[in-house]
Amino acid sequence: MDTHPLTDSRLDSIPVEECGEPLVDVGRVATLAVDPRLRQRTGSSTRLRGTIVDRLVTAQSLLPRGLRLLIVEGHRSADRQREHFDECVAMLAAAHPDWSRNRVLGEAGWHCSPSGTAPHLTGAAADLTLRDARGAELDLGSAVHADPTGAVRIGAAARAHRHTLGTALSSAGLINLPTAWWHWSFGDPYWALVTGARAAIYGPVEPMSTKD
Repeated sequence: MDTHPLTDSRLDSIPVEECGEPLVDVGRVATLAVDPRLRQRTGSSTRLRGTIVDRLVTAQSLLPRGLRLLIVEGHRSADRQREHFDECVAMLAAAHPDWSRNRVLGEAGWHCSPSGTAPHLTGAAADLTLRDARGAELDLGSAVHADPTGAVRIGAAARAHRHTLGTALSSAGLINLPTAWWHWSFGDPYWALVTGARAAIYGPVEPMSTKD
């Protein structure tokens, strides 16, 4: 599959044939684990579209015994998305004061999206990692939502864990943002751009569209 930044101008022209699927609280799904730390700090949601949850359950079934998916973040509000993008831009600008504004924004687009096509706005994208049977997070080389300015050297164990995670999620039909090992989605405009699908099936959704 080709790779594209989240700011690719073609995302705005991808048709969205919204299927109307509600958001589901991942915390109510027994086979999936939810990390409460980001929710406590930012109020971010671990709600996702029902089909995405089903695909994560499938991916969970494909993991080696003793490993569990740990869901960190799902749906984002538009305000939270803008904050996330602004944080990314600020970190890149501070780390590279010689870069032009356009260059900073271009690089930020490989890590986060400022627009209405952002995958997390649709409830079709999940940020996640792996934990073991004791509840300890595995080493995947960097933290979820790692600083985009940091240079990371990935050890053999982290590479193996990323491969395990990626194999299960890809087999369940989700796609990865290559610059963020933790970010996986299905059915959103970015997914449609990467896979060549004719249309996305999920557009931005309001939090009240929730199935408890």
